[in-house]
Amino acid sequence: MPELPTGPGGVREVLATLAASGTLRELYGKEPTGHLDPLLLRRLLADADASGPQGAVLALLVQLATAIPLLADAAATPVTREVLRAALEGEALLALAATDAAAAGSDLAALGTTVDLSDQDGDLVVSGVKRWVTCALTADHALVLARHRPGRHFTSFTWVLVPLDAPGVTVRPADTDLFQGSGVGDVHLCDVTLPRTHLLGRPGRGLALFARHLAVERMASAAWAIELCRRVVGDTAHHLGGRLLDGVPLRNSPSVRQRLAACAVQVSALHALWMQSRERIATDRDATAAAVLKALSGTTVERVLTECGQLWGADGFGRDGIQQLRAEAAVFGIGGGATEVVLDTTAERLDHVLAGLTP
Repeated sequence: MPELPTGPGGVREVLATLAASGTLRELYGKEPTGHLDPLLLRRLLADADASGPQGAVLALLVQLATAIPLLADAAATPVTREVLRAALEGEALLALAATDAAAAGSDLAALGTTVDLSDQDGDLVVSGVKRWVTCALTADHALVLARHRPGRHFTSFTWVLVPLDAPGVTVRPADTDLFQGSGVGDVHLCDVTLPRTHLLGRPGRGLALFARHLAVERMASAAWAIELCRRVVGDTAHHLGGRLLDGVPLRNSPSVRQRLAACAVQVSALHALWMQSRERIATDRDATAAAVLKALSGTTVERVLTECGQLWGADGFGRDGIQQLRAEAAVFGIGGGATEVVLDTTAERLDHVLAGLTP
């Protein structure tokens, strides 16, 4: 596996490196269909977490775990297949535009972005606003989830591949100082007119496609959570080894040892669950397993970053310190489905989850 670049080229340069080394083809297979190798994905995210800002890791995760697989699963026209080829060769960067300005982030069925498909033989027209889109500022194309008819039924939604330089598209930076390197922004779509060859999959398959790939994104997010927490606990232990209290390293204090150990136990539990469920999620798209994993990753990151942030004391408030990391790490309990949402999903399948715990 190649060493990931850390230069100003950001995730685009990383993808070009992975493509040139053959790693992207190894990740998705010779004939990409939307499936991927979860262990290889985790190693890539671990390398990215060790070498780059959290925003860059977020951008890479969305690209590898969701955007490229979804495009590979739904590309059925010459236009969409050409963009897929370019993405797999590291020549094109994608943005995933699902979260809508007109609806709460987790309520996709309420989104207000529309695609007019009424002209059966002519163009389609996309209108709406997508918020908090990773890679919006840096991508070439956006995969836009839009409704083609009113109502909350799951067959009312469709994916469209939108070039971000098309007339009617305006991209604006998100109003945040966090997630440097993610290219996060808002995408405004004003009567964007495109040929029907920019449709991804059949009309009405939008939410079904998203559900398939959201499970894998949650698995990837948990993989990143493990690597992030492992690094933070290790860095905190090392830092406290050099801080003395009455001539004794703080790391050797009984209360500090126990708090670090509790963090390590929590991360170990998340790692064990990830190893157990990764294939069911990556291969079978087990949405329940993905929800359980996502819920545990969100609570684990929150606990580990809170504990370690307190152990760093005032030093944690320095530039690029653990308190900034803690603020960015809150995304694990929000992005890809808030912890409360995935717990509700788990509650709906509670009997199934408990049955899976039998020896």
